[in-house]
Amino acid sequence: MNTIYCLVPGPYWALYKDKDEYVPRDYEEEGFIHATKGDDLLARVTKRVYAAHEGELLLLVIDESRVRSEVKYEQASDGNLYPHIYGPLNTDAIAEIREMVKGVDGLWQIGAVTGR
Repeated sequence: MNTIYCLVPGPYWALYKDKDEYVPRDYEEEGFIHATKGDDLLARVTKRVYAAHEGELLLLVIDESRVRSEVKYEQASDGNLYPHIYGPLNTDAIAEIREMVKGVDGLWQIGAVTGR
C-alpha cells in the first residue's frame, strides 16, 4: 500500500465519518486537501500545525492508489514535497483511522487504531 496521511480534528471528522467523501474546513480557501507522507514529515506537520491543539486529533491512513481525486506532490515553503489531494477524498481510500496522542513532551505520536 502506498500510504499518505491526513490529520483531522476528531469533532470535524465526526461530520464525515459516515459519508462517501471528506473535505476539510479550509478546502474552499486552499483548493486541495493537505496530506503528508512518512513519519518524519508527519512529525514536522504535527509540530508546526498542531502544537497548540488540545482536542482529539485523528490520523487518516490513506491508500494513495485508491484516491479518486488527483494527488500532486508539491514543494512547500519548508522545501519538502507534500501530497496534495485536488478534490474530495473518497472515504473508501482510508485504510484505517488512528488516534494521535500528545506526549508529555508536547509532541504528537501515532496511537491506536480507532476505525477504518
